[in-house]
Amino acid sequence: MKKPGFTTLSLNVPYSKTDPHKSLQMPLYEAVAFEFDSAEQIEANFRGEYVAHVYSRSSSPTVEYFELKLKALTQSHGVLAVSSGMAAISNTILAVTKAGENIISGHQLFGHTWALFNQTLVEFGLETRFSELKRPREIEKLIDEKTRAIYFETVTNPQLEIADIEMLAEIARKHNLLLIADSTLTPPNVFRAAKFGVNLEVISATKYISGGATSFGGTIIDHGNFDWKLNPNFSKYNEKFGANAFIAKLRKNIYRNTGGSMTPQTAKFMIQGLDILELRVEKCYKNCMALGNFLKSNPKVKELRYPGLKEDNGYPLAVKYFCGVPGTIMSFDLESKAACFQFMNRLKIIRRATNLNDNKTLIIHPHSTIYAEFSEGERREAGIRDTMMRLSVGIENVEDLIADLDQALA
Repeated sequence: MKKPGFTTLSLNVPYSKTDPHKSLQMPLYEAVAFEFDSAEQIEANFRGEYVAHVYSRSSSPTVEYFELKLKALTQSHGVLAVSSGMAAISNTILAVTKAGENIISGHQLFGHTWALFNQTLVEFGLETRFSELKRPREIEKLIDEKTRAIYFETVTNPQLEIADIEMLAEIARKHNLLLIADSTLTPPNVFRAAKFGVNLEVISATKYISGGATSFGGTIIDHGNFDWKLNPNFSKYNEKFGANAFIAKLRKNIYRNTGGSMTPQTAKFMIQGLDILELRVEKCYKNCMALGNFLKSNPKVKELRYPGLKEDNGYPLAVKYFCGVPGTIMSFDLESKAACFQFMNRLKIIRRATNLNDNKTLIIHPHSTIYAEFSEGERREAGIRDTMMRLSVGIENVEDLIADLDQALA
């Protein structure tokens, strides 16, 4: 039988246990604790010999089903759902490193990811070495015996740069490092991470997966293609759990002890969001292409970036890695910061708000918002200009969006 498509598969992932009422929707298990049949059974659970839900901070049936659904859709080895995209990043980095060790990442990062690496984690003795990720020699010069991972964004936000993922994977394999991708902008229906050598993915599920900004969450995906014996921080877990060492360390240490769990209510939204993910991405992409073609013809637009457009220098990599769909945000510049603010204030349909992949089209001025705490030098290094705006394209009727842009640019 032919392998089912993305949406068909999403709608037909089986529950881990048969629902007694044959519900077609996973019920919301808004419960804190779960009972066992005997003292021996609960002891076996805590010894790791009997798998069952105990306490919702660690796992629950509704969250488990979201994880199973995403695991099936990504064809991955394991999935862990957490409270936010930033929780996904921090849990992952804390699991694979310890004080005195380092990771390598690019200069062009989402502002709060940069702040996590450059402000928060340094206080715990974890170093991030920033590099131009398109220059393999520069990356390799930064690697030493304490390097544990290369971290990158599949499409940088809001700069919209695309790294050569297979090149990064080759470097990571050569030096026995993990390759960790933030694939928030490139959802699993357009990006098959394991195919290109990615070991771990972190995703802000708040964006595409939630179904249009319905809820807040994150996911960590283990593709099962890294030998955990190569990372000394997993020796204890590798001996006991083998290929499951990473997820086991999260569940029994980092994730459990820091308390960044996803709520069952959030998981319910995420489950429903996965079922319509492919439909939403397709609509947003079509709108994005139409808006891109409109903006590139307007003389007031000084620079336009969207790697889905053939004239964009990122287009070849967008086709290679993301089926030509490199997310659905774009950036463009006007003459000045004042012109940007005037334009934003004239918009009638497009909303002034800081999120991505909402059902609504959103616009923001990154220089004065997400990067407001950065020095001017740090902004320049990250590629953030005060003439740049970021447009996250939604599912409205495209003729209405074009009309709104047109009148605001007039």
